[in-house]
Amino acid sequence: MVTVRPARVDDVPQLARVIVRCWQETYRGLMPDAVLDDPGFVPARERFWTAALTDDRYRDNVTAVAEHDGALIGVAMSGPPLDAEPAWSRQLYVLYVLAAHHGTGAGPALLHAVVAPDQSAALWVADPNPRAQAFYRRHGFEPDGTTQIDQGVREIRMVRRS
Repeated sequence: MVTVRPARVDDVPQLARVIVRCWQETYRGLMPDAVLDDPGFVPARERFWTAALTDDRYRDNVTAVAEHDGALIGVAMSGPPLDAEPAWSRQLYVLYVLAAHHGTGAGPALLHAVVAPDQSAALWVADPNPRAQAFYRRHGFEPDGTTQIDQGVREIRMVRRS
């Protein structure tokens, strides 16, 4: 049974560990191992998530976590788009679920917790990452032809129109 709820500041240590593990599962081979295995990675993620959940700069963001048997297994965050004059109302900044919990419904539940199913939105997804891209397609997102390189990883933008 997966439960999705708003993230809290006391989730930060567990949330940071989940994010780092998800990055290691998702980006191994796409990013340098030195980045993924850096001993400072978890503390850096703790600092980010503390700010994301407490700093006024992130007040318009929505962050949710998924739990299974009392342990965090995933996280999602959306917020206002950073693009000038975007054609969508939300940006999905984060959606990760531990690989052991893929297929449990945690991903769709997290997505819907931070972006309404009928809401226009955009996101960046690693390319190649066929599993994630297929997930987003099932939820109405389509590549719009825009690419970028972020931390050495090629990403494509996917957009869902309302």
